[in-house]
Amino acid sequence: MTTDASRPRPPEERRTEQVPRARRTLGLAVLTFVLACVLALSVSFGANPVPLRDVWQNVFHPDGSEAASIVWTLRVPRTFVGIVSGLAFGVAGALVQAITRNPLADPGILGVNAGAGFAITIGVGLFGVSGITGYVWFSFLGAVVATAVVYAIGSCGRGSASPVTLVLAGVALTAVLTAFSTFLMLMDEETFRAFRNWGLGSIARTSIPDALSVLPFIAVGLVIAFCLGGALNAVALGDDRAASLGASVIRTRVAGIAAVTLLAGGATALTGGIAFVGLMVPHVVRWFTGPDQRWIIACTALASPVLVLGADVIGRLVARPGEIEAGVLTAVIGAPVLIALVRRRKAAGL
Repeated sequence: MTTDASRPRPPEERRTEQVPRARRTLGLAVLTFVLACVLALSVSFGANPVPLRDVWQNVFHPDGSEAASIVWTLRVPRTFVGIVSGLAFGVAGALVQAITRNPLADPGILGVNAGAGFAITIGVGLFGVSGITGYVWFSFLGAVVATAVVYAIGSCGRGSASPVTLVLAGVALTAVLTAFSTFLMLMDEETFRAFRNWGLGSIARTSIPDALSVLPFIAVGLVIAFCLGGALNAVALGDDRAASLGASVIRTRVAGIAAVTLLAGGATALTGGIAFVGLMVPHVVRWFTGPDQRWIIACTALASPVLVLGADVIGRLVARPGEIEAGVLTAVIGAPVLIALVRRRKAAGL
């Protein structure tokens, strides 16, 4: 007779036990320190050279000078937007990978980014929407509708929506919406000129009030994500195994997709989409956290702003007096990482 103690444990459970808690705690502490350093760099350096002494003097005691204007009008707002958008894209990516059990997935694979972009295209072309404030609600609405359509398509037939059907539905919807968006932009290039610039993935054109307008949605998405950590660990073992452990697979998947919609939809409205953050960062943190989704989500929330702000600082410095958008540099960094992930033997393991 086989007892619970003698029964072989699933690989995911064995890998979780092999990762010491001290190693995870140390990783969390290191990420916190690195994030603090990147925040300081983001405020200290930019396309407009300002002495460090003047920068930090005006951070705490603005004196109305040009340095104070640069710090509080340009650098502090984009740093705040970088934190919010990076955190949202990264956690959304970790959720998508956990829900679909696909280690090469990100929010774009479920059509969230494409839905947001298509809705903004409609807003610009039909309603004359301009600026981040106008984009926000169209982006969020498009993300919600696209996610609902993907889940409805994936749920057709017998049983619940499986990871495979969700991925296929998301890829198909993304292709369709991207084609329609491109067609509309080619029909009227002058109208969509500003939209094309927004779509590069910039954190420099957004103000703090714009970021605050979507922050409640992102905050709700984060709360849902952290609450789902334990259930996502069960789902990673497979639907049947998760059900035997008492986890509701359908409820977990629906809640996870809702969180992805809130996170990625809100962040896309702010920056126009920053590539590879949701794909790359969860993999990096998984190297020292193991497969425990609670730790992955927590560490991803810290590591993702590091990538976005780091890319933004590099873009400011290498192209002086101009700038390179953060979304361009994250793609440059992320493409080689994606190739490395595909080539790794264990890339499929979550």
